[in-house]
Amino acid sequence: MLNFSYYLPTHFVFGRGAEEKAGEMTRQAGGTRVLIHYGGGSALRSGLIGKVEDSLKRAGVYFTALGGAQPNPLASKVYEGIRLIRAEKIDFILAVGGGSAMDSAKAMALGAVYEGNFWDFFCGRATPQAHLPVGAVLTIAASGSESSNSAVITRDETLEKRGLNCELNRPVFALMNPEWTCSLPPYQTACGATDIMAHVLERYFTNETGVDLTDRLCEAVLSAVIDAAPRALRQPGDYDARAQLMWAGTIAHNETVGVGRQGDWASHKIEHELSAKYGVAHGAGLAVVLPAWMRYHLAHDPARFAQLAVRVWGCEADFRAPEVTGLAGIERFEAFLRSIGMPGSLKELGGKSEDIPALAASTRKEADGGVGNYTHLFPQDIEAILRIADK
Repeated sequence: MLNFSYYLPTHFVFGRGAEEKAGEMTRQAGGTRVLIHYGGGSALRSGLIGKVEDSLKRAGVYFTALGGAQPNPLASKVYEGIRLIRAEKIDFILAVGGGSAMDSAKAMALGAVYEGNFWDFFCGRATPQAHLPVGAVLTIAASGSESSNSAVITRDETLEKRGLNCELNRPVFALMNPEWTCSLPPYQTACGATDIMAHVLERYFTNETGVDLTDRLCEAVLSAVIDAAPRALRQPGDYDARAQLMWAGTIAHNETVGVGRQGDWASHKIEHELSAKYGVAHGAGLAVVLPAWMRYHLAHDPARFAQLAVRVWGCEADFRAPEVTGLAGIERFEAFLRSIGMPGSLKELGGKSEDIPALAASTRKEADGGVGNYTHLFPQDIEAILRIADK
């Protein structure tokens, strides 16, 4: 197990009526002038924005609102928010929605107190030193952005989709009422479940030894999602299933299951190119990339794949040929993704075979031209993974 430093500053309020704490929690965090940032009209139509606004009014907190956060959040919306924050002298940002609203809010929080272009942080030209505090009111179980240190933004002009991991990104509180996820379309629920599983698997596939505790935690989160996602799809109003998914999304991406081990993250970086180019949901892209990545890596450590297959997917262990067991687990993962309505190939995402070399070339890489930690992938490896996905 690796040495680690683990600090989680987010205050969670979970359960029915959590959104009614928005004013109280904002006040406690020092907010007096708030920007509410949300996505589309569903947050308004559902009445959630109204409840949040009422809570802020009761607490005597000034607020203004900015809608328009969208999947694969754009830099142009971040710039718009920064201008509004400065004009209104905002001192706190409250994101209402899913990962898109939260990631936009995080980028605004960094950019509003920075003299340069916020994109400097996302392309590695500068390191954030200050921010405005951010709170979250969650409406979808997926990204885990409500307590993670990450944010992902797409640059409009170039369609570069880039992530930033920074401790300043962690929200100071997260209000989590699973009831607000019950009206999600089935496809969004399934994409969210896939994203949660991907966050766990990016950490699960590690070369570090002596990590059985976090292996077991990872396996528990995966098993919970495998149980809850189909129930939520069959009965959208199943509160317990929705609650399991919501908390699983948080645990999957705030490093609770990742301490002491080095994750991979190549699949995420490859997928960012797909969602930037084709405009697909992040979870849908991961449903295509991650199984292909797993097939490509099976020979690297068959025992780890076999462990996952037995502990999570209930496969029978073939002790003489762990790669057989590992492959059976990958196939059950693919079947599960299909069963909840996820795509299984690059073509189903609208991708084209002729795009593969460019997608591999544009995937964000380290200084040495590679990406990933389980194995270090170079453009020819990424092409090979995308060819497996192009079936």
